[in-house]
Amino acid sequence: MTPENTDLPAQRMPDREHADCRGVASILSRVGDKWSVFVIMMLSDGPKRFNELKRMINGISQRMLTLTLRGLERDGLVTRTIFPTIPPRVDYELTDLGRGLQQPVKALGEWAITHQEQIASARTRFDERNNT
Repeated sequence: MTPENTDLPAQRMPDREHADCRGVASILSRVGDKWSVFVIMMLSDGPKRFNELKRMINGISQRMLTLTLRGLERDGLVTRTIFPTIPPRVDYELTDLGRGLQQPVKALGEWAITHQEQIASARTRFDERNNT
């Protein structure tokens, strides 16, 4: 027996362009998350209170809204301001960084709303072709 395929290419270092893929992927997973998209869209016209956001975003649970807001705050996209009233008032607002993201996120959300029927039809056709 003789070994074959011994001519292996030299190990390459990752391209500089691809070195930050994990970091970019974690950011895209945050801003591409459906609830984050909705929150950013709702905050695009100014600060909102928690319950106001909850009413505006159909289908989001209190827990999911809390987790989404906390993640956006951690990433520096949203600020949380507590006002010393009784009961305490808490407002959420986009930061400068978050406002820089609102246009592409809003465009993505609007695109999804506009094309949801076309996507549903395409899915139905695909499923009918592939489930026979």
